[in-house]
Amino acid sequence: MSFLWSWLLLLLVLVPLLIAAYWWVQRRRRRVSVRFSSLSLVRAALPKQSLWKRHVPFALLIAALISAIFAVARPMAVMAVPTNQTSIILAIDVSRSMCSTDIPPNRFQAAKDAAKEFIDSQPPGTEIGIVAFAGFAEMVQPPTADKEVLISTVQSLLTGRRTAVGSAILKSIDAIAEIDPTVPPSTRSSADPAITPVMAGVYTPNIIILLTDGASNAGVDPLEAAQQAADRGVRVYTIGFGTAEGGRMDCGQFDGFEPFMGGGFPFGGGGGGQFRRGIDEETLIQVSAMTGGEYYAAESASELREVFRGLPTYLITRYETTEVSAGFAGLAGLLLAAAVGLAMRWNPLL
Repeated sequence: MSFLWSWLLLLLVLVPLLIAAYWWVQRRRRRVSVRFSSLSLVRAALPKQSLWKRHVPFALLIAALISAIFAVARPMAVMAVPTNQTSIILAIDVSRSMCSTDIPPNRFQAAKDAAKEFIDSQPPGTEIGIVAFAGFAEMVQPPTADKEVLISTVQSLLTGRRTAVGSAILKSIDAIAEIDPTVPPSTRSSADPAITPVMAGVYTPNIIILLTDGASNAGVDPLEAAQQAADRGVRVYTIGFGTAEGGRMDCGQFDGFEPFMGGGFPFGGGGGGQFRRGIDEETLIQVSAMTGGEYYAAESASELREVFRGLPTYLITRYETTEVSAGFAGLAGLLLAAAVGLAMRWNPLL
């Protein structure tokens, strides 16, 4: 919980001052009472009461004051609001390392099959967009609920050189910004106002699922891109796919042309060789942790399908900040009424 007018919390200094004043008054009353010739006569004249009945009304009064101070400081709480307006951006690594055959028939085809199964399993109306990334990232399919179009897009992907994880995150943010006006795009002019980061724990209902088998070696730093996602409340779920051993690279029908090297489809590559470089799990874990997502590892086609099945897409809600001053004000009123009522009932002469 945070406060819009947090400086008003300085009023809480009144609490220890009032407690000290109450303690002083109680001691002074005891000193004054010894002046009477007979304390037994005074005690006999007063209604009998226990010690806790004497002090409970004051304790309730202090609690009412604290609640009232919280109310005027305008507390804000993060609330989960159900929403049907959800978009999922699938960012799929199409670098040549995905041609590795350590996961048969190769990582690329296994990833495609898992992505198609994931798309087909989503409830009707769920909008999914697809970003492909190698040396740069490209939105190959804007968010749509048409499963046939999405599956066809996934099947048509080809490979390219290098891996730009950060660029994929930024391109996914821009895809979300196109359909959600509350999410600013990553590319902004100097005339645009600065981004105000969302409160901790506040998220949009749109998520990014990023699948890669390597380490970023092109484009924007992944952690810089993750910070942009975190500032906008966009969660990034990362998946590290592949084995440490690697395998011979063979994309067969998935070979294309190199980006900016003679035209053709923008994601391309060749075959042959063997890929052994490991997944940059540390960075992927950081990306997910920064954005409120989660990191998953998959070393086989079956594990990848299980990861896709376990993604929390069915729990997606919009997290919003809501002012809860009224609740604290109401609680303060109830505590004050209880304090006055009990004081009048238990200590009628005070």
